[in-house]
Amino acid sequence: MKKLVTHSGKFHADDVFATAVLKKVFGEVEVVRSRDAEVIAAGDIVYDVGREYNPETKRFDHHQQGGAGARANGVPYAAFGLIWKHYGQELCSNDDVWQVIDEKLVVRVDATDTGYASPASSTVPTLEHYVLDTMAGAFNPTWTESYEDSYDLFMELVAFAGRLLEREIVRAEAYVLGKEKVEQAYEAAEDKEIILLDGGYSWREVLVSHPEPKFVVYPEVDTNRYMVQGVHASLSGYETRVSFPKSWGGLVDDELVAESGISGSRFCHTAGFLSVNDTQDGAILMAKKAIEAAKK
Repeated sequence: MKKLVTHSGKFHADDVFATAVLKKVFGEVEVVRSRDAEVIAAGDIVYDVGREYNPETKRFDHHQQGGAGARANGVPYAAFGLIWKHYGQELCSNDDVWQVIDEKLVVRVDATDTGYASPASSTVPTLEHYVLDTMAGAFNPTWTESYEDSYDLFMELVAFAGRLLEREIVRAEAYVLGKEKVEQAYEAAEDKEIILLDGGYSWREVLVSHPEPKFVVYPEVDTNRYMVQGVHASLSGYETRVSFPKSWGGLVDDELVAESGISGSRFCHTAGFLSVNDTQDGAILMAKKAIEAAKK
């Protein structure tokens, strides 16, 4: 049984998620929270404590002078990042999935823990809000509670973090596979302004990288209808390359059919980036009319 050692006292998202990763990799483990030098020396894997980063001896701290290095984007490694760097690939089917988790989840925890930057001020595109340290703070015992409860609260949050990590890996696996399908749909499309998908894949990154796509059409998950959505102008923000006519915004059913002249029209978002039609052909026609209107 591996003995995992991390620091005692107040816990944060980085040591919580690092513990969750190691528990998933090694299964049955002993988790010890301590700052005692002898306890640290006896640990099989030590992280977020010990002031040493040495993968060969399984020491993964980042608090020592000089830290433990940084990613290419400048975000320094904290405990979660170091453990994910050396063990995370064992939980993922391929490097692409590992990278998605690092960019979506791990880098955000590390940036918060190291005080790198707030999401609002950062120039790192993927550094968006994922408020995990606030969650960790909620699980720490308050002054009205006993510190003796800290270990149980820590392990309770580790279990939650492990489940969250499981779901993010599932989503990352689907995201990577979906990108391949979207790229294939783009390559196969005769009219590259309107891309037809047979599922609700994550399409934004792929289609933004190509200059032609204006709209994407795909089936709704809970009905037999079709969504038609404007392709974004960039990887961040909500601006689309083309919007639906303003006169369509907020209309539904018969009102939208009358205004658009397209049968089966069910809904157009007030912001003009999304519409719904009963059929794929109807959705395509809505996209084509929007493109024509934008050219006038």
